[in-house]
Amino acid sequence: MRVLITGSAGFIGSELALRLLERGDEVIGVDCLDPYYDVTLKEARLARTRDHPNYSDIRARIEDRAAMAKAFADHQPQRVINLAAQAGVRYSIENPDAYIDSNLVGFGNILQGCRNHRVEHLVYASSSSVYGSNTNMPFSVHDNVDHPVSLYAATKKANELMAHAYSHLYGIPTTGLRFFTVYGPWGRPDMALFKFTKNILAGESIPVFNYGRHRRDFTYIDDIVEGVIRVLDRPAHPNPDWNGDTPDSATSRAPYRLYNIGNNNPVELMHYIETLEKCLGMTAEKELLPLQPGDVPDTYANVEDLVADLDYKPATSVEEGVANFVAWYRDYYRV
Repeated sequence: MRVLITGSAGFIGSELALRLLERGDEVIGVDCLDPYYDVTLKEARLARTRDHPNYSDIRARIEDRAAMAKAFADHQPQRVINLAAQAGVRYSIENPDAYIDSNLVGFGNILQGCRNHRVEHLVYASSSSVYGSNTNMPFSVHDNVDHPVSLYAATKKANELMAHAYSHLYGIPTTGLRFFTVYGPWGRPDMALFKFTKNILAGESIPVFNYGRHRRDFTYIDDIVEGVIRVLDRPAHPNPDWNGDTPDSATSRAPYRLYNIGNNNPVELMHYIETLEKCLGMTAEKELLPLQPGDVPDTYANVEDLVADLDYKPATSVEEGVANFVAWYRDYYRV
């Protein structure tokens, strides 16, 4: 297939591009190398795919309407994976404009490209953050998620609504994937595992929010990529049993679908840190802090639909995943 991936220099996007190229697909990668975090790391990720004969590298922002229209017109992708977004819950409190531009305007441009060029399937990144104030666990895609607690979460919920409108109006198959705390080699420096590892190796304290008591459904990068590819290969289809009197949030009469991709095994943050300490052979100096604005105490993915429809469930343990990250980090940074 010919697949356009936005965010191709990102953590998930670069791994996904590698996997698709390995199986023989053609990949059109779109990324602006935004300096939100270390651009050198993004360039190193890109170096793994840039010279592949089936890879096209486009430097553009998805909120640039003309650039995105040109990318679709020039390359005519059959399927699209939108991973480009302004990430981070806490950053959205200080820099809301970045989220409006990338996550809303940019996603609108992606939808228009899919509409105008008859794309067979749009797969896009949503987030576990959309569950917001929900406390009924494990989180199910069939639950109502109308109470986000950060602008980042609100933009991801908005993406799901925008996608549904285009699926309904234009028959575009769209599938949203709610990712749960992705981690692993080549990860983002603004995420906890990366920051913890850097600080511990430097002999500096680590900030431990919610006093280490909150739980996260940590999901290893390889499991995320495998899930995305399985979804990509199975375009969303209408649910013939959908009923407007008892509407199901995860399906529709339109070709629209939502899935959680999470490890289905929440781990307390303090255990996550202890696992990292064992892998590093060092003990962290912990600065215990309250829960931050925009954060939620726990995340826990119900993945029953993923198993039923795609015969897939993430399974990499935190112990294995953290060990793989530490090995990569020591090699990449030569520490």
